[in-house]
Amino acid sequence: MGVVIGETAIVGDYCLIYQNVTLGGTGKQTGKRHPTLGRNVVVGTGAKVLGNINLGNDVRVGAGSIVLRDVPDDSTVVGVPGRIVSRTGHGCPLEHGHLPDPQAKVIRSLLDRIESLEQKLQNLSTQ
Repeated sequence: MGVVIGETAIVGDYCLIYQNVTLGGTGKQTGKRHPTLGRNVVVGTGAKVLGNINLGNDVRVGAGSIVLRDVPDDSTVVGVPGRIVSRTGHGCPLEHGHLPDPQAKVIRSLLDRIESLEQKLQNLSTQ
């Protein structure tokens, strides 16, 4: 219930689409305007896959992600916008509670760098 699949979307064999997923278009263009999912694709709860894009075979999309670009085979995509975080190959489980957060990693590294620079500035001002 709550799944939206656009009229030109193509869903491959053995795909698993959780609730509240949208396989939608991005405008009112004519022709093929919805996504194509390969075989064995898993699309997590609340994910949005938008536009005439291709998700390869054995792709995993994390819950709540918004995918706007093509995704190669054997990849895991998470985030807004969706980013590839793993290319581990067939059989990699999609554990929604343990997916990496690439933006949080960047923010953490920037905060660590700021703290380091502030410490150096503090040391220079006490000399």
